[in-house]
Amino acid sequence: MGTNIQYDQAIIQCRDIFIKKTKDYGTAWRVLRTISVVDQIFIKALRIRTIQDKKTQKIEDGIPSEFKGIVNYAIIGLIQLSLDHPAVEELPVEQVETLYQKYVDYAKNTMLDKNHDYGEAWRDMSQESFADLILVKLLRIKQILHNDGKTLISEGIDANYVDILNYSIFALILIEEGKH
Repeated sequence: MGTNIQYDQAIIQCRDIFIKKTKDYGTAWRVLRTISVVDQIFIKALRIRTIQDKKTQKIEDGIPSEFKGIVNYAIIGLIQLSLDHPAVEELPVEQVETLYQKYVDYAKNTMLDKNHDYGEAWRDMSQESFADLILVKLLRIKQILHNDGKTLISEGIDANYVDILNYSIFALILIEEGKH
């Protein structure tokens, strides 16, 4: 099975969770500022790392669940950036689905371009590296926020969210293949 199909299958699982939670809770996440989205992803990435290091866990949801959560929070981050100001605002489910797909398509196209140039090097990476790289990207976003959203030479917040999303999808693919 090719990366395109595996990517889409992983996204279907993440989207299903996202839309069901949207139907349960509405779009309460619209109030989250960028730093809050980053902190939510940070908590999940740190939990993955802790489980990896301790090789045990006490809460039922495992590493795959946390990577799915990271995918969905990265998409929330991208949606929040596009809608500009966080607000107490309820978005219709149909609009959420459209926005979700827009950013999945963007992330997938970025992945395809990078896979072309890097030859799917991610397939030889460890799950630990994905968790570490996600943490690096989060620390970069925090620094960009500290710099009032400005960078001199580096990619912006949106590009970091896309990388975080794609690292999580790669981890989910490798977990599904039984490699992690």
